[in-house]
Amino acid sequence: MKPTDYNFRVKDSILGLQFLFVAFGALVLVPILTGLDPNVALFTAGIGTLVFQLVNKENVPPIFLASSFAFIAPISHGVQTWGIAATMSGLVAAGLLYVVLSFIIRAKGDGFIHKLLPAIVVGPVIISIGLILSPVAVNMAMGKTGDGAIVLVPFEKAIIVSMVALFATMFISLLGKGIFRLVPILGGIVAGYIVALFLGLVDFKAVSDAAWFAMPSFTTPEFNWQAILFILPIAIAPAIEHIGDMLAISNVTKQDYLKKPGLKNTLLGDGLATSVASLFGGPPNTTYSEVTGAVTVTKAFNPAIMTWAAIMAIVLAFVGKLGGLLATIPVPVMGGIMLLLFGIIASVGISTLTRANVDFNCPRNLIIVSMILVFSIGGMTFNFGGVPFSGIGLGAITGIILNLVLPQPRKEDHIL
Repeated sequence: MKPTDYNFRVKDSILGLQFLFVAFGALVLVPILTGLDPNVALFTAGIGTLVFQLVNKENVPPIFLASSFAFIAPISHGVQTWGIAATMSGLVAAGLLYVVLSFIIRAKGDGFIHKLLPAIVVGPVIISIGLILSPVAVNMAMGKTGDGAIVLVPFEKAIIVSMVALFATMFISLLGKGIFRLVPILGGIVAGYIVALFLGLVDFKAVSDAAWFAMPSFTTPEFNWQAILFILPIAIAPAIEHIGDMLAISNVTKQDYLKKPGLKNTLLGDGLATSVASLFGGPPNTTYSEVTGAVTVTKAFNPAIMTWAAIMAIVLAFVGKLGGLLATIPVPVMGGIMLLLFGIIASVGISTLTRANVDFNCPRNLIIVSMILVFSIGGMTFNFGGVPFSGIGLGAITGIILNLVLPQPRKEDHIL
């Protein structure tokens, strides 16, 4: 091996560590919010990224895959309702839906997915995700459990900590420069954590009790139809998000990844990464926009850098002290972050409708959007073969069906 080859590998490994740092805040946030093991999420992010690279081979984009925010609500509900193992079966199915979509695209072209999932369906589904989550954020920001049943931190202290975390995240996002602008969530967590430390809300017992080397709490999925039917439609939103991320990284690197390796392969890799992650008890994987932002800043287009980031994530997964440290983060810190985060998710849905120039003077569009929102958020439930179907899943399926069966508007069909 030439000295220059060694130097390149050292440089790539350092850049890989930097990209893992960029992804770290969001990566561990999802398991912290949903009751999963952050160390498992680190492991499955690394494994998922390597699976994605294996599927796409020499044409692989320089992206990192990790915990998907779109699944926070269904995972939280699933863990509380059926347990982690049963919830994982639904997440495995969601990954397999990506795989099915990739084969349909392979057979019919990528225009099919835009016809099945236009903005009029995807936008309100994303809005529903953010709005359903908002009560959880408010309860945690006030020092309660997500359902508001138990007070974990006195309100007076909790509200101070959560507001510091919230405003620190906002100001870093708006005023931060360079690499700091890419990690506003991590900055907000640090700021809130420091205040919580001064208020005596941090207990380091979990850190002292944890071993330096520890096996992550892997969980094997248990088949559960209810969990599968509840979670499966959620994959619609991140599937569309995947297309947007591929467009973004293509613009950054000036290579058209929608043509080579093509959506048929990138979506396949994303789906297999999600299913593999769920087999270990980790959250679903998705392509990380913040890492794409870091690629834009650093101009580091070599996919090998993401290989190093994946390897380091796997290694860190076995550091027990890291999991113990993450467990010390008080509830109000995460609540403050979620106040902004879940509102942004809903705003992304609104932005999806706006960018597509959806005409809200059209009764057909109003019907589709209103039914998705009301069915998703209002608690409507249908039973299919004794299996209850509700929430975001029901709203998404309702939107898809209505969009396919409702007649297209006539020119005179509009609201004055």
